[in-house]
Amino acid sequence: MPWIFLAGAILAEVFATTSLKFSEGFTKLLPSIFVVVGYATAFFLLSQALVKGMDLGVAYGIWAAVGVALVAVIGVMFLGESLTWVQTGGIALVIAGVMALEMGGQH
Repeated sequence: MPWIFLAGAILAEVFATTSLKFSEGFTKLLPSIFVVVGYATAFFLLSQALVKGMDLGVAYGIWAAVGVALVAVIGVMFLGESLTWVQTGGIALVIAGVMALEMGGQH
């Protein structure tokens, strides 16, 4: 059950971060509202994943790593941003680090 909350937190955070781009420094109302609601939802759902028993380091690591990867992909696919091989390798290393954190906690 904590994984469902974590997945929701990740999606809400990615939505909020993408909306941040469109808010243009909080000068556009609707995207700015999406930012605030998205981040509030993300933190609430992350807190629920923790309440349901997920370890803080694992939850935050997965939340951050998957969020970074998804935002980077959205930037490339929909916002005309570029992603170099070095940046792609960096994202892969972050994800590998989170996987090591998760597997290291297994008994």
